Amino acid sequence: MKIIRRDLVANGPGSVKMVPVDSDDLWYAYNLIAPGDTVLAVTVRKVLREVASGGRDAERVKLKLEIKVEVADYDKVGSVLRIRGKNILENEYVKIGQFHTLEIEQHRPFVLRKVVWDSLALDTLNQASDPAASADLAVVLMQEGLAHVILVGRSLTITRSRIEASIPRKHGPAIAGYEAALNKFFENVLQAFLKYVDFNVVRCAVIASPGFTKDQFHRHLLLEAERRQLRSIIENKSRIILVHTSSGYKHSLKEVLDAPNVMNMIKDTKAAQEVQALKDFFNMLSNDPARACYGPKHVEVAHERMAVQTLLITDDLFRSADIPTRQKYVNFVNSVKDSGGTAHIFSSMHVSGEQLAQLTGIAAILRFPLPDLEDIEM
Repeated sequence: MKIIRRDLVANGPGSVKMVPVDSDDLWYAYNLIAPGDTVLAVTVRKVLREVASGGRDAERVKLKLEIKVEVADYDKVGSVLRIRGKNILENEYVKIGQFHTLEIEQHRPFVLRKVVWDSLALDTLNQASDPAASADLAVVLMQEGLAHVILVGRSLTITRSRIEASIPRKHGPAIAGYEAALNKFFENVLQAFLKYVDFNVVRCAVIASPGFTKDQFHRHLLLEAERRQLRSIIENKSRIILVHTSSGYKHSLKEVLDAPNVMNMIKDTKAAQEVQALKDFFNMLSNDPARACYGPKHVEVAHERMAVQTLLITDDLFRSADIPTRQKYVNFVNSVKDSGGTAHIFSSMHVSGEQLAQLTGIAAILRFPLPDLEDIEM
């Protein structure tokens, strides 16, 4: 995220002008914009004009509108943030109080104004504008006849390409067609790899599959790189890692993120820290259940007793339209940090965030056992 102008008071009012550079930035903007904020941006609106013949003519007019946010919606596929609300800026085409939907896209500046920039909003803003934090991971999840090219960003997991092919059986008379079909499939995966994996952005690329498919594709990739002189692959072949998974489907991404050789490459990134924190929580839950809890009520009681060492919470909980609820969770995160604990805010667009959401979206690892928590109703 490119910050152009910053004019705000911590825990007070202010505005920030920013430009989203990639889809991760749009996700950060989605987490920053809350109902009641105002957003100023250039937009296009269809207006009706009277024409000399007495009829009406519709034309699209470019104008600057500021709307008071009622609903924000993030379109992951189209990489667009849609913000709906009432116009508060006098304009010859749009009256004050009329509804309008602003579409925020990559490389389009907008100004966000808040009555209160709380600590969570400031943290999100700092994370979004930190250039070192955009350490992505590219993953090619595959099995014979199926491959997914997935990019794991700071806060988003995006499937960039899905490649499917019908591959005949290896045995019997179809064996001649097997080699040709497999090579064609590998060529399609290679084209997707070249299109979506940019080694200037990603730390490493992982090729993952059950059996030997990953090794066969890795060999194909390096041979073709030498033959066609593909510099991006030749110069970065040490950053291509092979990992065993149970399938080529997207749910196996969890196994990729758990692999030690992948964790070493991305250990200081947000995604890796979330995966590790969730792993620690599940280990604690199975080995010493009195030192792990989940659900808002249990975690709050544990914090009242100063027992929370690590808090795990999804960003979904901060997007509540009810401002007191949002503020409650912001204060809760601050309180845990003030008492010496650590807080991990999980992105609901990551695999780890989806897992945490299944456990109510909030969980904690405790400093000391609290066996009586089980008696308290969730």
